[in-house]
Amino acid sequence: MKNVGAAQEEQTTGERSTRNRVARSILDHGPSTTADLAERLGLTQAAVRRHLDHLVAENIVEPREQRVYGARTRGRPAKVFALTDCGRDAFDQAYDQIAADALRWIAQSAGGGEMGDAAVTAFARARVAKQADRYRTAVDAAEPAQRTQALARALSEDGYAATTRSASAGAAAREPAGEQLCQHHCPVAHIAEEFPQLCEAEAEVFSHLLGTHVQRLATIAHGDGVCTTYIPRHPQHQQVSSAVDTSTVETSTAVNTTTAVNNASASTAGRNPA
Repeated sequence: MKNVGAAQEEQTTGERSTRNRVARSILDHGPSTTADLAERLGLTQAAVRRHLDHLVAENIVEPREQRVYGARTRGRPAKVFALTDCGRDAFDQAYDQIAADALRWIAQSAGGGEMGDAAVTAFARARVAKQADRYRTAVDAAEPAQRTQALARALSEDGYAATTRSASAGAAAREPAGEQLCQHHCPVAHIAEEFPQLCEAEAEVFSHLLGTHVQRLATIAHGDGVCTTYIPRHPQHQQVSSAVDTSTVETSTAVNTTTAVNNASASTAGRNPA
């Protein structure tokens, strides 16, 4: 009986390990079909469906209709499985509540309203500017055609599980119109729901690093399965070099932060600190 119990425990542990692999694969690659997961993990689709059933029951993943960007093909969209907020929390060790409270305090201390929004924006830009220093080295070292991939690798090292893929203008397009930078994980997704300035500042830095305008197509903070940013292959509106732009972000951030602090001091002058 003891051997039987040990065998059952070993089987349960193995099942849990495989389920964790399934969930991790969805985290790294974004919303996935059963076929995608089976191919990546070397499992049968029947085995994957069984693990997905358990993960759905545990509120770790949820089924969704696959989103299609651009021209829609014929046939019914495939069902994909995406991580729930609970599932992301299992991989996240960020102190969301503390961070959200801190941003609320910054907004309120700056006087609320537009001044509060400006203070949060200044903070968001300062935060991303520090990351941009590391990313710029990787991007500038890459060939122009490989810079989006270089940025994706740098983001992945910071836990964003980023990938790239070609993006066409439609079914009739022969050449890709650009690229999509896909971040399958966002450590600050819950906070960005309340403070979209975090997403906006990140997109600004992407634009500066890559030397072109970019467009957000989707964000995890707004309920999408992946943060997706479109980067045109043949930009019509070029910006200056990344080395100049990222330093500009830092400089403007310092000015904005100083202004926000001064505004906060002026707005609270003469008030009872209680």
